[in-house]
Amino acid sequence: MGACCSTSTRSTCSSRNNGEKGPSPRLGIRFCGQKRTKKTVSDHTMTLQHLASIPNRIFANGKSRSSCIFTQQGRKGINQDAMIVWEDFLPEDVTFCGVFDGHGPHGHLVARKVRDTLPGKLMSFLDTNQPKQDGSGQICCNGNSKRLEDGGDLDKDGSTEEKLDSLWREAFMKSYKAMDKELKSHPNLDCFCSGSTAVTIVKQGSNLFMGYIGDSRAIMGSKDSNDSMVAIQLTVDLKPDLPREAERIKRCKGRVFALQDEPEVSRVWLPFDDAPGLAMARAFGDFCLKEYGVISIPEFSHRLLTERDQFIVLASDGVWDVLSNEEVVDIVSSAPARSSAARLVVDSAAREWKLKYPTSKMDDCAVVCLFLDGKMDSESDCEEQGFSSATLQSNHSGNAAESDDGGQQKSEPCLQRNFTVRSSEENEAYGRPAGGDGTTIGAAEDEGWSGLEGVTRVNSLVQLPRFSDERPST
Repeated sequence: MGACCSTSTRSTCSSRNNGEKGPSPRLGIRFCGQKRTKKTVSDHTMTLQHLASIPNRIFANGKSRSSCIFTQQGRKGINQDAMIVWEDFLPEDVTFCGVFDGHGPHGHLVARKVRDTLPGKLMSFLDTNQPKQDGSGQICCNGNSKRLEDGGDLDKDGSTEEKLDSLWREAFMKSYKAMDKELKSHPNLDCFCSGSTAVTIVKQGSNLFMGYIGDSRAIMGSKDSNDSMVAIQLTVDLKPDLPREAERIKRCKGRVFALQDEPEVSRVWLPFDDAPGLAMARAFGDFCLKEYGVISIPEFSHRLLTERDQFIVLASDGVWDVLSNEEVVDIVSSAPARSSAARLVVDSAAREWKLKYPTSKMDDCAVVCLFLDGKMDSESDCEEQGFSSATLQSNHSGNAAESDDGGQQKSEPCLQRNFTVRSSEENEAYGRPAGGDGTTIGAAEDEGWSGLEGVTRVNSLVQLPRFSDERPST
C-alpha cells in the first residue's frame, strides 16, 4: 500500500521539518569515576539483541527497584499500548522510561518496535559522541556526580548545564529521527497508515530529560510549600488544534478540521481525500501524512528535580481521557503499596470509562510510575499485590509480549481531559448507534484490529485513505 502514494522526503516541508542543517557540535560524554575496563555504553548497546534478558529492564506488568508498570487491553481489539522502564540504562544512575500508544492496523507492532529500538538509538548516539580523550569541556554522565546533580562545579554562566541540555536535546532529536527512518524502511512492518505516540524520559541523577510526540502524557507528583501533593504536567498533548501545529500542517498542504459530529476533536487530513483523520500532530510512522505536516520531531524539555518531587507518571490517552492529572496523583500517592500504583490508576480509569462513557469501547491503558527516591516496597508487599520482581504478564494486559514482526517474545495548555471521547448522551444527540454489548473481547493473538469499525469512542484514525488510479503518480 505504501507504493500507492509518494512519501519522498524531498518535499520542501518535510525536509525543512525533519532535517537538521549544519554540523552537530561534538559534545563529549564520559562516566566519572569509571575505568574503561568496566561496562560502557558501547558494551551495553551490544546486548540489545538480547533485550528480554537484559537486567533491570521491564516492559510487561510488574515492578522494578523504583517503578511499577501496568497495561490493560481495552475493548477495541489487540492492545496497542507498549511501555518500558530500564534502570541502569547507562552505567550509573540513569533510568529510561517510555509509554507508546499505537494506532492504525499495525499500531501495536509499531509501538512495540519503538519500545524495543528507540532506547538503543539513544545509547548509540551517546556512544558516538563519547570523547577520545579527557578534556575540560566533557559532560559527565555519572548521575551521582556532584557536578551535575548539585551544580557544585558549574561555570558561572551555566555553560556546563547548557552543554548537558544540548547533548540530551541532540540525542533525543537524532534518535527520534533515526527511529522514524527505520520504520519507513522496515521490510516487514507497514507503517503507511499506522503509527505510534511516544513519551520518553531519562532521569540522570537530579536531571530529568523529556522527549515526546503525540498525545501520551507525563505528569509529576510534587509537594507544595504546605506539604500537600500537587500535580505538575510535564508534557503538552500535541494535538492538531494547537496553533503552532495547525500552522505547520496547513503550510505543508495538509488539512486540519473536526468532523461535524465531534467538533471538539481536530484531525489531520490528506489534501485530496477525507482520510485518515489523525487525531494528533506528531507521531512515528503515519507516512501517508509525513509530506503534509505530521512530523516525528519530538518536543524536548529539561527539568531539575528537587526533594519535593515525589514521582512521575507516564500514561497513554486511555487514562487521560477519563482521569485528570490531580486524580492520577491522588491515586498514586494514596496507593497502599507502591508496586500497586500503576495498576490502581488503570483500574480507576476502567471504572471511569464505564461510568462516564457506558456506550463507548474503553481504550487501551498503559501506565508507568517512577518513584524519584528510588525506593520500592518489600518483596512480600509485592507478592501480596500479585506482582513479582521479574517482568510478568498479567491477564489484564490481554496480549502476550510480541516482537516488532508480530512474533511472541519468550523471555501550551494543560488539559483536564484529552476530549477524545463522547458520552452516551452525546451519542444519542448525534443519532449514532451505541457501541459495545458489555462482553469482554478475547485476547487471541490473531484478533483483528477493530479501531475503525464504528465504535462510539473517538478513534485516533477515522478511516484509511483510498487512492485512485486517476491521481497522477509522483
